[in-house]
Amino acid sequence: MSQYMKSFVGAVALTMVASTSAVAGSGVSGAGAVSAAQLLWMSADVSSANIFNRNLKKEKDPNAPPPESGYHDPENDGTHILQPPKEAYVGLPTTEFGNHVDWVKAIDQDKLSPRWDRFDSSEEPFVMDLDIVREVKASVPDVVFPHRQHTEWLACANCHPAIFVPQKGANQINMSAILLGQKCGVCHGKVSFPITTKTCTKCHSKPKPEDWSPPLSDATLKNPWR
Repeated sequence: MSQYMKSFVGAVALTMVASTSAVAGSGVSGAGAVSAAQLLWMSADVSSANIFNRNLKKEKDPNAPPPESGYHDPENDGTHILQPPKEAYVGLPTTEFGNHVDWVKAIDQDKLSPRWDRFDSSEEPFVMDLDIVREVKASVPDVVFPHRQHTEWLACANCHPAIFVPQKGANQINMSAILLGQKCGVCHGKVSFPITTKTCTKCHSKPKPEDWSPPLSDATLKNPWR
């Protein structure tokens, strides 16, 4: 919370405490009375951390050396022998998103060949070339989830069934959950391209049909006066 907001919340709390004291002095009590302790607790609750939109926080340097990245333990000697990202990424196709590497294009161009098994380098990946289209009620384009680009990197068990139940209609996904680090946000914003206004069209990529119109809500459909 900013210093301005702390001052504002504190001023509101003190004002409310003063008002409560005046009410208490007048003999008013019961459900309508609020104690000074309760008001101070309420102001403290307002100042608690809000993790919403944390995926929208822009990193100062997404490719900082491992000891300075914030993701590696600087006390671990192994951290200091890791190759710095800016050296490791030389020659890979670039993008303006995330850590500025287009990882999907890097595989398509045979710049990278992810190892499917940690111990057996000859193990072949199970790649599923299947697109899932999720219709969006709003006017934005529908979402296309490409399995191929994901399964070239990940085994199915990384997502199913803990994050996504592999059954039609079984998963409720919305942008609030994603921005809170759930569903797609488990990876996106951390180890894959982040959720920003510039990356919307990477997922929302299927335009609505020309005759599309917004669906009516259940309340509207059930309203007998409509």
